[in-house]
Amino acid sequence: MDLGERAAGAEPGLEHAVVDGVATVVISHPAKRNAMTADMWRALPVLLEELAADPGVRVLVLTGAGDTFCAGADISSLRDPAGRPQALAVRAEEALAAFPRPTLAAVRGYCVGGGSQLAAACDLRFAEEGASFGVTPAKLGIVYPSSSTRRLVALVGPATAKFLLFSGELIGTPRALRTGLVDEVLPVGALDGRVRAFTRILASRSQLTQAAAKEFADGREDRDAYWSEQARGSGETAEGVAAFLERRAPVFTWTTGSADGAVPTPG
Repeated sequence: MDLGERAAGAEPGLEHAVVDGVATVVISHPAKRNAMTADMWRALPVLLEELAADPGVRVLVLTGAGDTFCAGADISSLRDPAGRPQALAVRAEEALAAFPRPTLAAVRGYCVGGGSQLAAACDLRFAEEGASFGVTPAKLGIVYPSSSTRRLVALVGPATAKFLLFSGELIGTPRALRTGLVDEVLPVGALDGRVRAFTRILASRSQLTQAAAKEFADGREDRDAYWSEQARGSGETAEGVAAFLERRAPVFTWTTGSADGAVPTPG
């Protein structure tokens, strides 16, 4: 089944499945272009915590049902004067950013507002030609969260971040690729196959390497000794070298769940 077809129900919610080490989470709200309701924002950190605790999950893919990734937050929820929907969105975004294994957003159609927040919180973003990206708080008079702004700036640089935030204009896949908002752009019909192939690659690699690289790339600077100790006791290097010399696929056994102090998912 194609990634975008996993969720066919009319009710808003999050669907998920785990196949061959790859967890796929599908944003499904067909009536409103997969806009996130308050209940969906609340559900995402809980689901991510469950998937992070599953040792069989080696990679996570986030996508949208049908031909849209996510059109943002359900506008009706933004009438809350206390700002609770935004707080829920930030919590969900941070939980996704902290997921302890590689994450990939598979984007087709609109990726706007809260959808862009979620995509930016993933480690990688693959998009289908014709996808549209936008960060739209200026259209609604909303102050974009500081943490989300910093993440966007780190991803695309201050100039592009300001363009998106100041204008609320949508950009297409050529500019998204050029500015670093997405990592690959695939022809129509090729996204699912590329995601499946690439996630198989990720699932076959050393989780030890991936977990350390994710922390370092995200700016953590106090865990060099920890990761050196993990590497010495893991047997990963010995297995990788032996597999290379024997011309076979390595079998890496270290998992984030088996290591004290592995990257947590916020509660």
